[in-house]
Amino acid sequence: MACASCSTKDGSPKGCKNNGTCGTDSCNKLTVFDWLSNMSLPNGEKPFNWVEVRYKNGRKEYYYNSENLTLSIGDIVATQAQSGHDIGMVTLTGELVRVQMKRKNIAENIDEALKIYRKASQKDIDIWSEARDKEEPMKVKARQFAIDLKLQMKISDIEFQGDASKATFYYTAEERVDFRELIKVFAREFRTRIEMKQVGFRQEAARLGGIGSCGRELCCSTWLTDFRSVSTSAARYQQLSLNPQKLAGQCGKLKCCLNYELDTYMDALKSFPKTDIKLQTEKGTAVCQKTDIFKGHMWYAYEGEWMNWHKITTEQANEIIALNNKNKKVASLEEYASSVTEDTKTEFGNVVGQDSLTRFDSPKRSNKRKNNKRKRNQGNKSATSNNDNPNQKNKRKNNNKRKPQKTNNGAK
Repeated sequence: MACASCSTKDGSPKGCKNNGTCGTDSCNKLTVFDWLSNMSLPNGEKPFNWVEVRYKNGRKEYYYNSENLTLSIGDIVATQAQSGHDIGMVTLTGELVRVQMKRKNIAENIDEALKIYRKASQKDIDIWSEARDKEEPMKVKARQFAIDLKLQMKISDIEFQGDASKATFYYTAEERVDFRELIKVFAREFRTRIEMKQVGFRQEAARLGGIGSCGRELCCSTWLTDFRSVSTSAARYQQLSLNPQKLAGQCGKLKCCLNYELDTYMDALKSFPKTDIKLQTEKGTAVCQKTDIFKGHMWYAYEGEWMNWHKITTEQANEIIALNNKNKKVASLEEYASSVTEDTKTEFGNVVGQDSLTRFDSPKRSNKRKNNKRKRNQGNKSATSNNDNPNQKNKRKNNNKRKPQKTNNGAK
């Protein structure tokens, strides 16, 4: 069985040609590697009887295996739903399910837990596949109905239950939407039970997937499960330009990756003085213009002389601020700036291996060898022309005499 994004009509994947895990886990979307699968349990320990089941677009639920079925990753199972049954794929079994449930704060309450009925039969899979084929044309019609009713909402996705008895419509909206009339239209048109579920813009991007500006798949659709709030202060701390077109992701919100290195920047900025503190010198008052977090440098300029910047280190800036707090002034910033060495040579390298980025470039060859070769060839040609046989020279002269000369009238 192939995933829906790259499968053909016969079910075989056309993208990865089943070289990955399409047959078991749908192109590695939000998967967890079972590193405990080859480990045996201690004596007397019973295997953990809970199973992780994934549905369309990464939605995962945890079920109790009450029938003690022998399940493995990739099995299609029929699971308990509020009404009827649903069809999903087993993505995790064994002790690692216990770890995932503990991480997500899911209680191991057998009485209230949803259960797995059976392994899906061929009839269950056929009904499920037919329902999945209806989702795309239904989404087109549903969006048109919402536009006709002039509702400020967007139908982003539709998910059928495994027995095709219910369809869940996922939508996004800026404000609250009164969709009571829309549900009536959906029920009359599609002849099934309707459930409307609002999701955020980040959740919509996670469900739909895509390629980010970095060239890789979106983090929210591959491995990121918790969405933390991202503010513009994260870009300011990292000294990024506040360009909404570059800072925003496909969801229209600030990129989640702005938070990845924020803690490192915050730790590095602890040694920096605040940029709004002015340095008092005998030459004048200096104001901070720029900071370099990686090298620990700061640039200051005197008030009135904004074109001349003086580079000092963070230790020197803290030293001057400490003297200013004691009502003391330094002579000038030039004394401190003269001790800061200039980096004239920029060395690009790999931090891990300290390898140059140009290590695979072929060395440039000089053109001296080619020029010398051309000169030798020209010399050989001139030598051969000068050393012609006298008989050949006489033949050339006779041939020139034999050529008829044209007169002005065109006669020979």
